[in-house]
Amino acid sequence: MLRRLAAMFYDALLLVAVLLIAVALALLLSNGSFTYHDPFFRTLMFLLCFIFYAWFWLHGGQTLGMSTWRVRVQRRDGGPITLWQAVLRFMLAIPCLALGGLGFFWMLLDRDRQTLYDRLSHTVMVVLPKK
Repeated sequence: MLRRLAAMFYDALLLVAVLLIAVALALLLSNGSFTYHDPFFRTLMFLLCFIFYAWFWLHGGQTLGMSTWRVRVQRRDGGPITLWQAVLRFMLAIPCLALGGLGFFWMLLDRDRQTLYDRLSHTVMVVLPKK
C-alpha cells in the first residue's frame, strides 16, 4: 500500500508540472482570457490528466512514479490493459479517491489487496522484482 501511495504522490508531482505548462500555454495563446470556470479549459485539464495516465498505462503499464516504485498495472491474465480498461480505471479512480480515498483504502479489506477501481476495471497492480 505504501508503495502505491508513493507512486501516486510522485505521479501527482509530475502531473502538476504538465498541467502548469498547459495552463501557461493556454493563457499565453488566449492573451490571459482563460478562467478556471471556462468549460473548455476544464475539459482540456481533464483530458490532459487522462492522457497522462492512459498513455503510460497503455505503453508499458507504468507511469514514471510506478516505474520508480516497481509496480505495474496489467490485466488479470498478465497482459497489457486495453484502452477501455484505462478509461474505466481513470473514471472510477476519481470518485474512489475524491471520497476520502475510500476506494483506495478498499484494498485493506479486499482479499486480493485490490483497490475498488482495480477490481471494477478488471486490472491488477503487481510488484516487479528488483533488477
